[in-house]
Amino acid sequence: MSHVVSLFIKYCSIPSQSDPRNAGEVPSSASQFDIARAMRDDLLAVGARDVTLDEHAYVTAHWPASPGCEDLPTLGFCCHLDTAPQSYGDPVRPQLLRYEGGELVIGIGRDGREVTIGPDTNPRLAHMVGWTLVTADGTSLLGGDDKAADAACIALLQRLRDDPTLPHPRLAFAFVPDEEIGHGAALLDLDSFGARWGYTIDGGPLGEICYETFNAAEALVRAHGLSVHPGTAKGVLVNACEALMRFNQMLPPAERPELTEGYEGFYFLDRIEGSCEYAEADYIIRDHDQAKVERRKELMRAAARLVNRQMGSEVIELEIRDQYHNLADVVCLPENRHLIDRARAAFEACGVDPFFVPMRGGTDGSQLSFRGFPCINLSACYHNAHGVREFVPVPELERLVDVLVALVGIHARPVVSDRDAG
Repeated sequence: MSHVVSLFIKYCSIPSQSDPRNAGEVPSSASQFDIARAMRDDLLAVGARDVTLDEHAYVTAHWPASPGCEDLPTLGFCCHLDTAPQSYGDPVRPQLLRYEGGELVIGIGRDGREVTIGPDTNPRLAHMVGWTLVTADGTSLLGGDDKAADAACIALLQRLRDDPTLPHPRLAFAFVPDEEIGHGAALLDLDSFGARWGYTIDGGPLGEICYETFNAAEALVRAHGLSVHPGTAKGVLVNACEALMRFNQMLPPAERPELTEGYEGFYFLDRIEGSCEYAEADYIIRDHDQAKVERRKELMRAAARLVNRQMGSEVIELEIRDQYHNLADVVCLPENRHLIDRARAAFEACGVDPFFVPMRGGTDGSQLSFRGFPCINLSACYHNAHGVREFVPVPELERLVDVLVALVGIHARPVVSDRDAG
């Protein structure tokens, strides 16, 4: 078993789901400290400098520049420690399985049914016949999102330690909690982190490069009703649940996640609960164009006003908050464009065909780039994320380490233009 695979299996075995019900605390789950301590210990073991683990489960470290590269800007990498709360995540039992084509049974789920992966639901498997895959046992997600990236970063440092001739600038690493519930790197101290620019590693199949993300907002809709006995309700009763139903019906029915793709934005009803007297719903609003996000916000406000007019009182209360903005607004500026070109060059140097994906979501980089640390997102080699069918191909994970070595080597040369491929 290669070093990066053994690290990956160890990290996946440490449960670390974030908890949206406790989003006011950072980290939102105590288990994230377990993976944070493992990362800290491995950074110290490999010889990283300035290794810290703070009270919020942020792990940071630095690696000194190779001789002759001391004056180059520090290059940063950011990955996250938590796993998604949408599926089972404790316990996690990673395993190595050889894929021979067709449907692969990875285990028996918690409902007693076989859990399989195959080319019908994941066409990329057709090119992986004969490969070894890392999967969970069918009872939980794996955690490749984002522990494959965590493992790859430690394996990169192991390579740099074992071969001092490999060129690279000073490197900074951050492993952050609660990315899956929207917190991400909000508390990362960028001054002490010290990176001029860099990369998040939190994408899908090997070769993926993302420099465009959604603009994002969230909406909380509260409905205040008036409950009386239904037998004497005429002209008096105000049903909060009915008000939310009316509100939702006024949003464009074709603009939902399950009916959109690519650059198409959407409204997503993420949660709804309540009773006659009080009900509430959470929505997320997404679009690659910020002007369209603003129009979506206004449509929701108009829907709230209309429901209130129809029901004769201020039944609906709407609160909208921006979450993050499109990465492209920062990283496509001339002074940052080389990040894209150099990522592409690193994949190509390792025999990997890069491809560009407009992410229908966000990354830690969506936040960090607007805080002054421009960074694009690279593949972490996970497939079928956020569910029990998640897997990471061993050849892709091992090649990712080669790509990172190539990438830091390309950044060992000064940026000479806005179209600089190293």
